[in-house]
Amino acid sequence: MFAGSVIALEPRATPTITNIYPFYGKHQQGIATPAQHHTYFMVLDLHTDDIQKIKAMFQLWTAYSANLTAGKNVRPYQQNAYLPPADTGESDSLNPYHLTLTFGVSPSFFEKLKIEHLKPAELNPLPHFPRDQLRQPYIDGDICIQACADDPQVAFHAVRNLVRAARANISMRWSQSGFNSFEGNETPRNLFGFKDGTGNPQGEALEDAVWYQGDNWLKNGSFLTVRRIQMHLETWDRTHLNGQEETFGRHRDSGAPLGQQEEFQAVDLEQKNANGEKIIPEISHLHLAKKVGHNILRRSFSYASGIDPKTGQFDAGLLFISFQKHPQQFIDIQNSLGNIDKMNEYITHIGSGLFACFAGVTDENDYLGKALFDQC
Repeated sequence: MFAGSVIALEPRATPTITNIYPFYGKHQQGIATPAQHHTYFMVLDLHTDDIQKIKAMFQLWTAYSANLTAGKNVRPYQQNAYLPPADTGESDSLNPYHLTLTFGVSPSFFEKLKIEHLKPAELNPLPHFPRDQLRQPYIDGDICIQACADDPQVAFHAVRNLVRAARANISMRWSQSGFNSFEGNETPRNLFGFKDGTGNPQGEALEDAVWYQGDNWLKNGSFLTVRRIQMHLETWDRTHLNGQEETFGRHRDSGAPLGQQEEFQAVDLEQKNANGEKIIPEISHLHLAKKVGHNILRRSFSYASGIDPKTGQFDAGLLFISFQKHPQQFIDIQNSLGNIDKMNEYITHIGSGLFACFAGVTDENDYLGKALFDQC
């Protein structure tokens, strides 16, 4: 077992096909894909302005991602036991658990690579919103990787191996693991106990809301907005049920809009009670978000990151992620929430980012960002 021995590692077993989302397609997976139970979200900084190195990095990430999402190692294990294994191995005994990998680039990506002329006009840093208390560790960055799976170790393993392969050109800026628990097709609940994502568009409405159709390299991609939202759970837990429901504008048990019985019933912002008062309060989260009239696809996850050393309370909340064909859809909603959203009493936005997510990789001759890099 020690000096002089050479032991080859065995390749992973063939995974169960029902646990695989196909990597190749018109759009990247992890956007309109049915939500998984776990995410590992990573933001990276570039440390080179050599466009050819970054092109090669995305080509390598494409090959690795195709293997990982199919339940394979990033590369086959080599026979020489005196070299580090080709794959870190923590998923060797696991199937892919519906792993998806989604890649995006920020406005600063184009600045660092000196290709500002290729940056979509819509891709600009998000403005400062009312009540933002952003913290330096959770802002900026040049590239994001969203790994989602029904097992947390599978999601982490994927990001770990992608970062490992690119250490010469990138460094880790911030990351966040997240979780969702739900049965079947139920809408998951956030840490306030309310259903999160009920109003997501479906079918043609989703297609229209999410996929970018501009005449440039981003066509069939999407814009990803990420917000790290700290929830003040201890304050929330002292709030009576009526107050909680008036904050959201929905019933906690069913997820139905106030004044309705079923989760997916139409929202009527003008409905009034016998006293002539609006049933869904005008300062409720639902009212302020809905009145703008925009659709976005919410794909958020809860997080719990221990204890806040400054307060001694939970460091927990929502890793808010949304996809939209234009950042203005999110910006208008967030500005509507503004200073008057009753939810502001219980949350603080501490992280923020905007990324342009490439179109999908169509086949083995394609790679992530090819339409962009072909113009460089």
